[in-house]
Amino acid sequence: MERTRRSLLAAGATVGAVGVVGCLGGGGTGLDLSGVELDTGEYDCDLEEPSDPDLDYRPTLGDTESDVVVQVFEDFTCGHCARYTANHFPTIREEYIGPGEIRYEHWDFPLPVNERWAVPVASAARGVGVRHGDEAFFEFASAAYESQGNYGGEAIAAAADTAGADPCAAMSDARFAAHGEASADDKSEGESMGVSGTPTIFVNGSPVEEGYAAESIAAAIDAEL
Repeated sequence: MERTRRSLLAAGATVGAVGVVGCLGGGGTGLDLSGVELDTGEYDCDLEEPSDPDLDYRPTLGDTESDVVVQVFEDFTCGHCARYTANHFPTIREEYIGPGEIRYEHWDFPLPVNERWAVPVASAARGVGVRHGDEAFFEFASAAYESQGNYGGEAIAAAADTAGADPCAAMSDARFAAHGEASADDKSEGESMGVSGTPTIFVNGSPVEEGYAAESIAAAIDAEL
C-alpha cells in the first residue's frame, strides 16, 4: 500500500523528542581552521595538504531549478543535527527531494559545540562532495553523524568508505581543514540571516520557527508550493 504524505510526516514526527532550540554552541571564541592531528589507524594513509580545495562547492539535492529553496544550517558536532539527519531528513528527502519539488542545500554553521572536530569533519564532508558528488556528501554526513562523540581518523575514513569515497583524501581534508574557509563563510552568511543555533532551516529565506521536525519543515514547504 502506497504511503501518503500524511503518513510519512506522522512517522517522522514520532521518532524521539524534538527540541525547538537545538544546539547553541560551546562558548568558544572563534573557529579553529588549523585542522587536527589524526591517527589513520588501519588505513595507514600518508596525509598531505590538499593544494586546491573548491571553496565554492555547495552540497545540493533535488531540483536545482526549483522555486522552493530549503537551506539547512548544521554543525557536525551538534547532537540535535544528528537527530535531525537520522529522524527527520529522510522524510523530507522521500517526500520532497526525491520527487524534485525543492532545492535542498546544506550550509555549515560550526558553532562549534566541539571546537576540535566541528570544522575538520565539515571539511572532510565537503571534500567528499567535491570529488564524488552531492549524493556522496550526504551519505558521508549521515555516516559521520553516527560517530558523533567518537570522531577521529578512522571514523572519518569509515564514513568516507560508506559513501564510496577515498578515505585517505577525506582524512587529509580533515587534518588540514582544507575547506575551513568555506565553512567560515557559511557561518558568516548564517549569522547575517539571524542563525544562532543548529539545526536552523530556512524555506525561501524564512526560518522554520517551530523547530526541525519533519512536519514543521513540510508545512513551510507546502506553503511555498
